[in-house]
Amino acid sequence: MRGLIEHELALIEQLNFARYFLTVHDIVSFARSRGILCQGRGSAANSVVCYCLGITSVDPARIDVLFERFISAARNEPPDIDVDFEHERREEVIQYVYDKYGRDRAGIAATVSCYRARGAIREVGKVLGLSGDVVAALAGIVWGWSNEGIADARVREAGLDPRDRNLRLALDLAGELIGFPRHLSQHVGGFVITRGPLSELVPIENAAMADRTFIEWDKDDLDALHILKIDILALGMLTCIRKSFALIEQHYGRPYTLATIPAEHPRVYDMLSRADSIGVFQVESRAQMTMLPRLKPREFYDLVIEVAIVRCRIQVEIAKVYILVKYKARFHLF
Repeated sequence: MRGLIEHELALIEQLNFARYFLTVHDIVSFARSRGILCQGRGSAANSVVCYCLGITSVDPARIDVLFERFISAARNEPPDIDVDFEHERREEVIQYVYDKYGRDRAGIAATVSCYRARGAIREVGKVLGLSGDVVAALAGIVWGWSNEGIADARVREAGLDPRDRNLRLALDLAGELIGFPRHLSQHVGGFVITRGPLSELVPIENAAMADRTFIEWDKDDLDALHILKIDILALGMLTCIRKSFALIEQHYGRPYTLATIPAEHPRVYDMLSRADSIGVFQVESRAQMTMLPRLKPREFYDLVIEVAIVRCRIQVEIAKVYILVKYKARFHLF
């Protein structure tokens, strides 16, 4: 463990990220002082330093970690520590950041929402005066979150004539509108904190929600300018866990934290191996419940691998369906 810590600290010093880690540590410490459950997610769990700072609660020594998946001098990328907080109390953490750094030095990053096929055809259809039934029919033949234009073959299947002058104009304009910015919104929790006045870098706006301000740059802008953001995210399951801890302490007198939950309890893995996982975070989907009895995980890392396999399979199947729909429409194979 000592060797891992020294290796990580040396790399953090080399890349000058110490202040970033300490800033995240300060926010997490505030949450813990108020009894707000929080947990770092993703590749931050590979870091022993994050574990020692209390940003993550799972001991990396339990698994074969690879710190370079989190930070690497070869990739020349900043660290990305996403921290989940109880969804019912995350606003307390957000307001702590505003109070500590001031609204002149802290703001939530923006998100640029762009037109996709369905939204584009709806907007264009309204402008051109197409009937509600026609617009609904065109929007209904768009698959998922497609960024592709609507093929003429699909339009004919909906009982419409793509050669109609107004309809043809709507389809062409909608195709050009796909990918065009629609509106500016605020990020789900990405904070930008600066040493000097933030307003000297970017305009600051008042959000629709009370006591919140956000800037006009999104994460891509921040990455291009090498400005770090801190993700303060909300997770409903953490609220459920905190309430469970309270009930256990009330009825059994056992105070638990995320770090002190008994590890590798056999009855937990017996339950999961039976696919009895309804309501269990990350493994309650049908795909996960199908895979659990086949792999029969017996330790935490088995479960990590099982979840990763299912996610990968789902992504592959989605890609297959997308390609099938796309090329069938292109070559009129429906």
